[in-house]
Amino acid sequence: MQIGAHVRDDDPLTAAKERSADVVQFFLADPQGWKKPVAQPPRADIEAAGVEVFIHSPYIVNVASLNNRIRIPSRKLAAQHAAAAAEIGAKGLIVHGGHVGRGEDVAEGLANWRKLFERQAADGGFAVPILIENTAGGDGAMAREMDVLARLWDEVAEFGAGFCLDTCHAFAAGWELDDVVDKVLAITGRIDLVHLNNSRDEFASGRDRHANVVHGGGTIDPEALVAVAAAAGAPVVVETPADGQAQDIAYLREKLG
Repeated sequence: MQIGAHVRDDDPLTAAKERSADVVQFFLADPQGWKKPVAQPPRADIEAAGVEVFIHSPYIVNVASLNNRIRIPSRKLAAQHAAAAAEIGAKGLIVHGGHVGRGEDVAEGLANWRKLFERQAADGGFAVPILIENTAGGDGAMAREMDVLARLWDEVAEFGAGFCLDTCHAFAAGWELDDVVDKVLAITGRIDLVHLNNSRDEFASGRDRHANVVHGGGTIDPEALVAVAAAAGAPVVVETPADGQAQDIAYLREKLG
């Protein structure tokens, strides 16, 4: 099983080596900005390092939004990041499920996800798989409640959308972790990546605050996280505080083999 971490953007390959990571995730641009991504480090350097790469889209991307000033640039940025991710040989682009505004119809947000894929399909599709990530809280969210996630998958499955399971987000949203993999697979049919994060807050808190898998004061039993990773059988990335990532990876490698 490939086990790694979300690492700093300026030198991800050195960070991977420091953590003995098999797989790394990072940003190609400011996660809070609309700037065009830069395709770096070069694909040849990544291949020489022997690590697998996933790219996370900026947090501000919200393709579900009913606000044209958010949705339209979000679509553009998602396509740009997918193209840049492909250029460096990344395996996928993680995009948060997004949300509609208070009082707005969730169905319209779900339809906007479908339109994203339809529009891109007309241009040949995305350059790498789009992995939709579940979220921890927020009204009108596309990927917080299981029933809404199922409705989202009715809109996007035919376009080959992938899924990224975040354990902190799931725990914060009130998803029981002992059967979360089975429930997600029953909806999506796939889990392409696991963000194996502990939580600083209690079950169903709605708060997205990550803790280290071990020795970080998290509220999730580390053995429960190991069980999720084993059941999912997908690459694992910890998005945990940097100082403890090497320990997190070592622990998971010992438990998962």
